[in-house]
Amino acid sequence: MVSNMAAHGRRPILSSMPLQVLFYLNRWYSAAFFIAEILMFVYKGVLLPYPQANLVLDIVLLLLFLGLESLRLFYGWKGNLCESSLALSISVGVLVPCTVLSVYYLLLQTFVLRLEFVLNVILLCFYGLELVICLMTIAAFCRVSVY
Repeated sequence: MVSNMAAHGRRPILSSMPLQVLFYLNRWYSAAFFIAEILMFVYKGVLLPYPQANLVLDIVLLLLFLGLESLRLFYGWKGNLCESSLALSISVGVLVPCTVLSVYYLLLQTFVLRLEFVLNVILLCFYGLELVICLMTIAAFCRVSVY
């Protein structure tokens, strides 16, 4: 079938639909996640004895997390649609600090609310699924570009 497509000047579409759906869903989830985190920081800052320095550090890390997550989703989204293994690899590379920050908010921040715990576990599930499908998609892109 590939040779038939090659005879007509076409090549197969290699973009991963499941990966694209995950990126789409993760964009919406990330927006809700960061809004919820900001609201929880307001709640914790007002009602809990949160040390000022720790609160500032956690908010700065949240802003860094937001930037990295946006970058990761952008490169993943475009890399999959453009069938670029480099862009998808960058997305996987940025996934590492995003995972570290998610684990920080899951376990290591000063006060962890139960809702934060649940939201971060869901986010880590997204990351795991995206990592597996990203690696399979990168392998498919590289396999076809060799021939």
